[in-house]
This record gives sequence, structure tokens and C-alpha cells, in this order.
Amino acid sequence: RKGRDMDRILSMVIHRVIGRLINRGVDAGINRMTPGRKDATPEQQAQARQTAKRTRQAMRVARRIGRF
Repeated sequence: RKGRDMDRILSMVIHRVIGRLINRGVDAGINRMTPGRKDATPEQQAQARQTAKRTRQAMRVARRIGRF
């Protein structure tokens, strides 16, 4: 019984760590694929940041839905 409980806890922790690593990797990939333009105006840069933020949020929601 104790062995199963520890196995379950360990599995849960490992899944959370792996999930976070995957999320960071996806976020880094999105950031890498959408580099900001250096000659953009401040308004364009702010809009690009908003778009990147929305994209990351959408990816998180999609991953969360994929778990079910």
C-alpha cells in the first residue's frame, strides 16, 4: 500500500514537471518564431506583445483541453 502511494505521488510530481517543461518549450518556440522587428514603432511593438500573449494563452488552453 505504501509503495503504491509513493508511486502515485512521484508520478504526479513528474507529470507536473514535464508539463511545465513542455509549456516553457512551446512558449520559447513561439517567441523564437515571432521575433519582434527592431524598426517597429512602440505601438507596433505593444501590439505584437499583445498578440504573442494571446497566442501563448490560446496554446495553454489548447493543451489543457487536450488533457481531457
